[in-house]
Amino acid sequence: MKKLLMTLALGATSFLYANVNAIVSILPQQTFLEKIGGDKVNVSLMVQPGNSPHSYEPKPSQMKDISKADVYFSIGVEFEDVWLPKFINQNKNMIISKMDDSITKIEIEKHSHHDHDEEKDDDHHEHHEHHEHHDEDEKHNDHEEHHDNKDPHTWLSPSNVKTMAHNIFKTLSTLDSKNSAYYQKNLDNFLSEINQLDLNIKNILKNTPKHSKFMVFHPSWGYFAKEYHLEQFAIESGGKNPKPKQIAYLIEEAKEENVKAIFTAPEFSIKTANQIAKEVGVPVIKISPLNPKWNENLLSFAKGISAQHK
Repeated sequence: MKKLLMTLALGATSFLYANVNAIVSILPQQTFLEKIGGDKVNVSLMVQPGNSPHSYEPKPSQMKDISKADVYFSIGVEFEDVWLPKFINQNKNMIISKMDDSITKIEIEKHSHHDHDEEKDDDHHEHHEHHEHHDEDEKHNDHEEHHDNKDPHTWLSPSNVKTMAHNIFKTLSTLDSKNSAYYQKNLDNFLSEINQLDLNIKNILKNTPKHSKFMVFHPSWGYFAKEYHLEQFAIESGGKNPKPKQIAYLIEEAKEENVKAIFTAPEFSIKTANQIAKEVGVPVIKISPLNPKWNENLLSFAKGISAQHK
């Protein structure tokens, strides 16, 4: 980060009379950046609503935004692996600032039910061979499994977003030092909002036993689960829907855990979620990890989990 800030300082004088032109990957980042940058920063969004950051491809108009950008705030989502080098090549003066810098990544959840049965029959062996074949032939097309097996959904944790807020402040106040006090005031206000959100979530979950499980389609909520001492279990893993035998196990587990709902995101197909929900007799609740109303989104998710324990 120190090296980045030294690099930023060299170009700081060029922003004396203009707003900072910034680009972010996903909607929640736009929310965070606007909270701190206010009317001093122009923010452009890459992954448009309704699309998945695992496999998004920018439009030509967005590539024009890259040409005018002063800074790109990355957050570790998969499409950046492919596109950030292209963005840098297009605009060699654009600085890359890691919004998730200093955040400890967790392993993305794997299906516990993949190996639930102890190799009693050939079904698991058949699945294992298929999985290896899939990895050999299609690993570059499997957009849902993050390349280093680290969960990229860092923004779904209030404590992580505090870190992101500080990172945004450092970058903006170095790029645009004359407005540092303005950014500092906005940072303080945003941190207060995050603290209040955290208190509200804890209050909502106060009657939810620690390590309670909640069911999701895509394993997006691992950081939320870790922060509030919960456990998520997911329907799909590594971008692959479960096989019939795995679905049967998921249905059994959902009943055992007394699941009251299945959370799924509009960016993904809900066919399998609907199938499991029908068998268990619970609703499917759509809640997007990419909702720009980040504060309200986390509160809604906490309420959905809390409802399972009333």
